[in-house]
Amino acid sequence: MTHRNRLITILTVEGDPGDRNLIAQAFHECGQDDNLFFVRDSINLFQYLHQQGIYANPESAPRPDLILLDLNMPCKDGRESLAAIKADPELR
Repeated sequence: MTHRNRLITILTVEGDPGDRNLIAQAFHECGQDDNLFFVRDSINLFQYLHQQGIYANPESAPRPDLILLDLNMPCKDGRESLAAIKADPELR
């Protein structure tokens, strides 16, 4: 996927390793896996989005253009995470 001649960065929030593998395989088969990143839960999602901890380097954790959320995550589920993203002025 490109947006104005650049790759779209996709961040997927998925806790299940098997589901992560299926998602990665699907994007790979479409040739769209170069800018596909994964985090396992909402805690890591917000660390990634705020570039904290292991996600502090913008080259290895670029700002996503698209976020795919698992609806059934522990801590904050996908709907709660989306609401928190929308409520955050930096992420909105």
